[in-house]
Amino acid sequence: ETPTTMPLGEEPARLSWWNLAIPSGESAVNTALKQVLPEYEATTSQTIEVNDMAVEAYTATVADKAVGYAIKSSSKNGFGGAISLMVGFDTEGNIININVLEQKETPGLGTKMADQGNALHSSLVGKNAGKVNLTVKKDGGDVDALTAATISSRAYAEAVAVAYEAFKVACGWQSAAGDVATGASKQEQKGGQNE
Repeated sequence: ETPTTMPLGEEPARLSWWNLAIPSGESAVNTALKQVLPEYEATTSQTIEVNDMAVEAYTATVADKAVGYAIKSSSKNGFGGAISLMVGFDTEGNIININVLEQKETPGLGTKMADQGNALHSSLVGKNAGKVNLTVKKDGGDVDALTAATISSRAYAEAVAVAYEAFKVACGWQSAAGDVATGASKQEQKGGQNE
């Protein structure tokens, strides 16, 4: 598929590091890109398949040189259904920022994944995704879960793992994405569990 270019105009983009509410549509993508990438002049996009899902990968450039990658990823395994994230990586695979684009989790529990400074976000941002076990600690990984929201946390970690697989293809480290096996797809909910 031919990459598309999305110039941003004269002002390079960079917003705050925390998760912000993002409107829907194309402007939502541009807003999310600005929030998860280092300063850039333009982006190109490509679709990469991971776990039989189409994942959108954006390469951010300055003077035609890659400066970062943003991956729009998702997991269908949230407590309330699918969650969607935009995950930003630098060229070395370090996670710059993660923004929740969409979620339908339990208010006050799983919805905290979109809150500034939440445990999920804090345990991943600034880390190299290739050196972190992208599953929650309860499942033997390195990702801190939200209190009383393990299923939501597993889905968030799964979406980040899917993003990392797509990143490896987008930056040229490998030719095709591998399958992601995480606690989100392996855990069964027992009756009476809230999250």
